[in-house]
Amino acid sequence: MQAPDARRAFLRACCLDVETKKPGNVSVASAGHGMSAAQFIASAETAAAGLFTPRASVGARILDAVRRTSDAVGCNTNLGIVLLAAPLCVALETLATDATHAKHWHAATQSVLASLDIDDARLAYRAIALANPGGLGDAPEQSVHAPPTVGLRAAMTLAADRDSIARQYANGFADVFEAAQALSVADEQTAMLDAFLAFLSRWPDSHIVRKHGAAMAQSVTRDAAAHRARWLANGRRADTAELDAWDAHLKMRGINPGTSADLAVATLFVALMTSRVHDDA
Repeated sequence: MQAPDARRAFLRACCLDVETKKPGNVSVASAGHGMSAAQFIASAETAAAGLFTPRASVGARILDAVRRTSDAVGCNTNLGIVLLAAPLCVALETLATDATHAKHWHAATQSVLASLDIDDARLAYRAIALANPGGLGDAPEQSVHAPPTVGLRAAMTLAADRDSIARQYANGFADVFEAAQALSVADEQTAMLDAFLAFLSRWPDSHIVRKHGAAMAQSVTRDAAAHRARWLANGRRADTAELDAWDAHLKMRGINPGTSADLAVATLFVALMTSRVHDDA
């Protein structure tokens, strides 16, 4: 697989994360949560250097990308994106052809996940501790505050029932690849918003659960399902007063559906590489 194509697709997906007005998330049009869109763009650029290091392990890519991000912007803007992108990037290196087929990439990703070992876990734990996301990594088993005793996939599987990113490691990135294949629009920003609303309306956002509790997260998920239904019925218009008002309401309460955004970025990365969405940048 040609690394420049993959790097470009990853960076485009990260740009779409903030170019698209997603309710509750930081965007070019609407800053929030003490962060700006410029920080997210800078984070993507610097993290890509670590994620696309040839022949590096998953754990090494995660730690390198998080370190570079911390040095560049001084805060955690992309830990979830990095955790999702690292296995995808390693898997791409194993594909021999330039044309990426979703089923081949998915199979390669599953093989990468199956090979994760305790060294990957140690490096990923260091990255999570460095990013210091509130509540992430606190667990009765295999907490990131103690050395791991199992491989990275096994550690993630223990957290899969409470964290949607960990669930991808457990289920072989099934949700990400299924979401990418389900996209039925070619317009990039509409596709990003579609993926985000689909994830947010499907299950409680892990970041909201950690910050505000399960009841609040479930309430946001119910709201997301209602907003998404109306958005689909109205023809998937990317800029709507209703979604803008919901965005302002969420930010006023400090609610950030960050995990849904991370999953949407990974989905658009896959979609751009597999021609489900066309890169118009």
